[in-house]
Amino acid sequence: MVICAPNFALWDFDGTLGHRRHGTWAECVLEVLDRQQPDHHWSFAEVFEALSTGFPWHASDTPHPHLADADRWWAHVTDVITKALTSLSMSAEDASTAAHSVRAAYTDPAAWSLYPQTLTVLDTLIMQGWSHVLLSNHVPELPAILDALGLTPRLHAVINSAATGYEKPHPAAFAHARALATDASRTWMIGDNAHADIAGANASGLDAIWVRRSRPGDIPDLAEAARIIQEDKPGRRAERRRPRTLKVAPLLESSPLPGPDPSAKLSSVRTAEAR
Repeated sequence: MVICAPNFALWDFDGTLGHRRHGTWAECVLEVLDRQQPDHHWSFAEVFEALSTGFPWHASDTPHPHLADADRWWAHVTDVITKALTSLSMSAEDASTAAHSVRAAYTDPAAWSLYPQTLTVLDTLIMQGWSHVLLSNHVPELPAILDALGLTPRLHAVINSAATGYEKPHPAAFAHARALATDASRTWMIGDNAHADIAGANASGLDAIWVRRSRPGDIPDLAEAARIIQEDKPGRRAERRRPRTLKVAPLLESSPLPGPDPSAKLSSVRTAEAR
């Protein structure tokens, strides 16, 4: 069991603690197309671009409590994917068939993995008096994915946009997290998205650590983030006028995926992914 403590670490999930293979929705859609239409001609770059709008996190300034139900959430996302595929000149029937298969493919726990340092870092910080809260823009099935990865017992709480209706960096997403840490002497946000995680945390008055990832396959250096957290002393935050952002380079940088380098569109890549 996670013990409630006066120090809170708020973690992003996808791209920070764990990932789904290469980490993009385009990659998942291509997996489905490869099975259903083995001779298709669509590239990663084409599918990625087609999926660059329409997801709830693409309009993070607009709350979506009406989608706080798994089936309604997926009905919306399935419609987005269907329209994206038809924009690539796929037939309406084939696009609908593929889009309706994405839910099972994306949420398959076997497709998800933790980064090498994740469990060690979380456990070490727990032993040193930190509680962990997951703050994620993700799919409704996130709790089942966390269970399969062994993360649930290590988490004080899970705040998921699919359940709350607020996507990071919306202030209400961070307000949910801050409400759990009202008596905390130290609170940090750790994430890989400069806009949703880091700018959102700073705007809410929180210090943040950006575990920078330029490409979907990069591995974040969570141990370095933990070192920063461990060296932070109670009371230092009160001495500063503004919240801090500290950057951590990747532990391991990957080779680019086929096609255009996703790092050229870092903001759209990371906001186009469920977090």
